[in-house]
Amino acid sequence: MGQAGAVSTASASVRQDGFPRWVRAILELVLILGLWVLYSLARLLADTSMGPALKRANDLLHIERLIGIHWEAPINRVFTDHRVIGLLGSYWYATLHYVVTLGVLAWLWRLGADRYGPARRALVISTLLGLIMYISMPTAPPRFIGGYVDVLSLHSADGWWGADASAPRGLGGLTNELAAFPSLHAGWALWVALALQLYATRKWVRVLGWAYAIGTAVVIIGTGNHWVIDAVMGWVVVLVGWVAATAIGRIPLPVPWQRRTSSGSPSGSPSGSPSATPGDAPAREDATVVD
Repeated sequence: MGQAGAVSTASASVRQDGFPRWVRAILELVLILGLWVLYSLARLLADTSMGPALKRANDLLHIERLIGIHWEAPINRVFTDHRVIGLLGSYWYATLHYVVTLGVLAWLWRLGADRYGPARRALVISTLLGLIMYISMPTAPPRFIGGYVDVLSLHSADGWWGADASAPRGLGGLTNELAAFPSLHAGWALWVALALQLYATRKWVRVLGWAYAIGTAVVIIGTGNHWVIDAVMGWVVVLVGWVAATAIGRIPLPVPWQRRTSSGSPSGSPSGSPSATPGDAPAREDATVVD
């Protein structure tokens, strides 16, 4: 019994791909950091010509007027005329985009690979789609057009950001200021709402997720950083990412690399029991959601 318990404990601490959980965690952090670096350095590949970017912005504005969603001016005015709203919106825009997304990723990691894997895959796919659009269609945000106020610049003395979008003061050159269409601020916020809707068990947590997604959409428009249609397309990109991630997750993959025990069954699995898909944690009876 003692030896069997030791083998079981060792198998639980090592995934079927042979990596301990802490190694997998480091690899995931490297992946997320690499995605953030790619997101930040997209400016190096994008066209920075202001003329075409302004033309695309005016084209989007024309489309918004045709379909009746030209709401930027009044929302921007609220954030401009009320200092508290403008300041809170600036902190929201410059902070929560990263903090909340990383927090939800960490929460999903704790829940297990069956939840973390599909959600992370959806986030990566949608972010890459957004980057492709940034590079191929640089678009100026409202704050570059007359009649709209750059709210973050207005409150730059009260935060860590400078006059260049939400980049830390002095590091404005590291941000792509023409990455307006689509809005990954809105997209990532919707990703958070979807993850909580799918995996959270408490209703108030799910409601909070949707409130965060809607609040982010209002903030990015109110601060003069995005058009309404940018937010809509950011949501579309994430929905496409979720659908693609789900479809990819259903593709059966060969597992020739699984180590096998002397009895012929996969390492870490009892003889005759089905092995888990690589990258997925074994299902647990107690895998309840912790909000």
